[in-house]
Amino acid sequence: MQPYDLTLAGAAEAVRSRRMSPVELVDSVLARIEQVQPRLGAYASVAADGARHSARCAADEIAADGPRGPLHGVPAGLKDLIDVAGTATSASSRVREGHRAQADSTVAARLRAAGTVFVGKTHTHEFAYGLTTPQTGNAWDRSRVAGGSSGGSAVAVAARAATFALGTDTGGSIRVPAALNGVVGLKPTYGLVSRHGVTSLSWSLDHVGPITRTVEDAALVLASLAGHDPRDPASAAAPPADYRPGPAPDLTGLRVGVPVNHYFDHVHPDVEAAVRQAIGGLQALGARLVDVEIPMTRYLRATQWGLMVPEASAYHARTLRAVPDLYGADVRVLLEAGELMTAGDYLRAQRARTLVRQAWREMMTAVDVIAAPTVPVTAVAAGQTTVTWGDGTVESVSDAYVRLSAPANLTGVPSLTVPVGLDPRGLPIGMQLMGSPFGEAVLLRTGHAYERTHGPRDLAPAL
Repeated sequence: MQPYDLTLAGAAEAVRSRRMSPVELVDSVLARIEQVQPRLGAYASVAADGARHSARCAADEIAADGPRGPLHGVPAGLKDLIDVAGTATSASSRVREGHRAQADSTVAARLRAAGTVFVGKTHTHEFAYGLTTPQTGNAWDRSRVAGGSSGGSAVAVAARAATFALGTDTGGSIRVPAALNGVVGLKPTYGLVSRHGVTSLSWSLDHVGPITRTVEDAALVLASLAGHDPRDPASAAAPPADYRPGPAPDLTGLRVGVPVNHYFDHVHPDVEAAVRQAIGGLQALGARLVDVEIPMTRYLRATQWGLMVPEASAYHARTLRAVPDLYGADVRVLLEAGELMTAGDYLRAQRARTLVRQAWREMMTAVDVIAAPTVPVTAVAAGQTTVTWGDGTVESVSDAYVRLSAPANLTGVPSLTVPVGLDPRGLPIGMQLMGSPFGEAVLLRTGHAYERTHGPRDLAPAL
């Protein structure tokens, strides 16, 4: 095993016990980036010299005083929407050419305080406005999409080119690429993690969260990220929580909601079979399965787009007028379409979201967790634009990938994706766990219990 193969928890233990130095770990990950980057394109930029300097500083600090915590000296990739002082935040767009961040975003500052070593910025679908990240190849099959918009972060983690990474999620942009690349992705509760210093797609739907190899690793990263930040107007004053999932994989008494509508509609049979088997694994650990009906499903897609599209267009209003030709064609069309939406449309979407949230809260009183597919189909071929279902229904790839993940953004509830196996073509399948607001500890405990007892072993792409 190479140092880059270690999970975050494994790397932290190796550093803590002095069996490995941060310099050795970071050098290993940087060598791995050199190996896989030409084939996969996970990174928009790599800060090798800065990472080596930070690793040497971390090694000296740990030698003198011991590690500050599990992230000290651990290399991470940050989605290229997240400001790091003195570094470009390009959002994978020509619009940002020449940009340099003046200060750290809150999440970068918190990771830096924890001792994290930043190895580079990972690719995003331009300004996070898409579900494929076309610059990046899937870690399992580079001829297939990485998923988006945090495709670079998910591929970097899956390919062992980062010990962990951060992504952002507006309609599934952490969970979709995590599921398509066989890693863990966590979209926290809206307001739990600050977005200050993070390029926005849609203010009322954006989240920042970790992409990791394991659920335990996600808990370790979340513990450093969570907390109130007055510079983010949506930041919640939530009390500190213990996110560690605990050693015992016992889910006795946990009520797991299994949707009878929406989440298993128009889902590939291989995905449905794997997720239902995984739900059976939760039951085998003591969980009680409860059928639940997802409320107001006919309004979900229209409400999501009714909020996201005009908010994105408002954010880009100045540059769309000043340099429209610098945007990619797909993103420019969406931004221009958003300018055609009326204030009445936007206000109706806001009202619909309020009703959806109320209905969702009522539904969640009967269960602790909802388990469902993360995405309805595994990674499609690059360039494929539509998915055709068994009944002849044709759906765009972006609509298919966002359909099952967007409700958690609309309602603001936490959502975790964990890998549950491979389809017959060897492509990863993810199960999505959703909980009540600020119920991350329950989600992480559930995901960790599944992962330890029923999760696929040594799930890694053959690069």
